[in-house]
Amino acid sequence: MAFKEGDFLEIEYTVSDAEDKKVLATTDQKRAKEAGILNEKMQYGPVVVVIGAPGVLKGLDRELRNLKAGEAKSFTFKPEDAFGERYEDLVRVMPMSEFRQREIEPYPGMQVNLDNMTAIVKSVNSGRVVVDANHPYAGRDVVYDVKVVRQLTSDKEKVEALGKSNGITPSSVTASADKVEIMFNNSVAKNADYFVGKAGFIASVFSNLKNIKKIEIKEEYINEEKKEEKK
Repeated sequence: MAFKEGDFLEIEYTVSDAEDKKVLATTDQKRAKEAGILNEKMQYGPVVVVIGAPGVLKGLDRELRNLKAGEAKSFTFKPEDAFGERYEDLVRVMPMSEFRQREIEPYPGMQVNLDNMTAIVKSVNSGRVVVDANHPYAGRDVVYDVKVVRQLTSDKEKVEALGKSNGITPSSVTASADKVEIMFNNSVAKNADYFVGKAGFIASVFSNLKNIKKIEIKEEYINEEKKEEKK
């Protein structure tokens, strides 16, 4: 059975440069280590994509619709179906003073937000900073090795997956016909990343689960100092 718009799929993938076969990204920790791109801060393993959702590569979205749960395939995508063409006008040279005014100390590889556009610092020298707003893999033909692990069918699973995608895994989720109750207990760090992630999480639930009309979020905070005093 083919997948359709709005379906939630848990997938594993590895993306490689079609020309030099270099691994660019993967959900497989062992393969990332072998390719020399292991990120200790990244949580490896299957990820969830929503068919037809913004952010899913055009080519990948098209091909996933024709796969089945448990099926694995390899696809080669041109830039227009992958990460887009590379545009030289998205490469800018900026004076260091602009970064200092924003209290930013740039370095090569740093990700920065400029005029609501994400860019990567390519070089820093002689008071000038070169930034590139192209996607790091723009202009490349890429090979996607993809496996559909399973399809998520319950609202509970879907909400949990959207939370994980936004960097805040719920402690518990209870879903009814048109409402979800979400709990973040004290073990979930309530830092700046949490509050940013929570906003994106709520928006993505309403965007991808059309039947959900109401979201109730409960948060637990425990004063650890008082807890120790009581002990």
